[in-house]
Amino acid sequence: MNLNKLLRSNINGMTPYSSARDEYKDLEADMVFLDANENPFDNSLNRYPDPQQTALKKLISAQKKVPTDQILLGNGSDEVLDLIFRAFCEPNQDRILTFPPTYGMYDVLANLNAIKNIQVPLTSDFNLDVDRILKQVQPETKLLCICSPNNPSGNVVDRKAVERLLKAFNGLVIIDEAYIDFSNEVSWTAYLNMYPNLIVTQTLSKAYGLAGIRLGICYASKDIIAVLNNIKPPYNINTLTQNAAIEALQNREVVTEQIALILKERAHLTTAFESYSFIEKIYPSDANFILIKVDDAHKRYTELIKNGIVVRNRSAQFGCENGLRITVGTPSENAQLLTLLNTLK
Repeated sequence: MNLNKLLRSNINGMTPYSSARDEYKDLEADMVFLDANENPFDNSLNRYPDPQQTALKKLISAQKKVPTDQILLGNGSDEVLDLIFRAFCEPNQDRILTFPPTYGMYDVLANLNAIKNIQVPLTSDFNLDVDRILKQVQPETKLLCICSPNNPSGNVVDRKAVERLLKAFNGLVIIDEAYIDFSNEVSWTAYLNMYPNLIVTQTLSKAYGLAGIRLGICYASKDIIAVLNNIKPPYNINTLTQNAAIEALQNREVVTEQIALILKERAHLTTAFESYSFIEKIYPSDANFILIKVDDAHKRYTELIKNGIVVRNRSAQFGCENGLRITVGTPSENAQLLTLLNTLK
């Protein structure tokens, strides 16, 4: 893979913005900072945040066993994905491939960046049809977007299928692992050095319970990360977000306990769902949600809403007819759901 051939020409030749904090690296030193036009009166937030999130990246690097120069942080995974689209896809010219049913932001970002999104549906068991995918690859195809565990189906995508695509496709393969913490599968971050065209995205929004701080993580080769660093906003991760993420990562035992409870509750719900006649199918899940097929999704969704329980109707997505996606809640929330389901006919 020739990365320069994948890059947009204007990105390849641009000079990145250099912030005041990029020029002076030691942000912990006892210095008088008169370089960034900040308010000088200390309130703990009067200074710009570290643009490279050095302390946070070091912590992530140590836990994930990925060098810091192979890590990029974004304002949620959506910003990370947007940066990738903007760096490698020429508007009104290039294309991506996505595999519905899948995360809806891939299509939104494609439209936002004037990139053609070629959709190749997953198989009936929500897996990749590699032969069909490769037939859709054109010289203008720059990215493949794979969600694994997949949203909304919940399953991990077949590893051998992904390997075939990594080897056969000359563009970049993005694997979105937002739900990887709820799966027993090995993260694709372990294979970054084997596949130079591999990009892995993760988030602290799900297992770490930090959806409110908006922190997405991108793992890739140092060359890809260098490109994304050149075009990201200089202070895209604020100080509060960096501090909250560091605190959570330093207290992983809390996250581990919560994941274990979610997995226990997921198994409990899966078993309980089998007793309801209007639930026609329960799809296996490696995520913190369960996709079920019901007799009438609109009817059941409305019944739940009227009784104060919000789920997601995914019927409009390919292969998800009459599908409801139900997030695993706390034990009391799940008990409330099951109690309500017992009253439905």
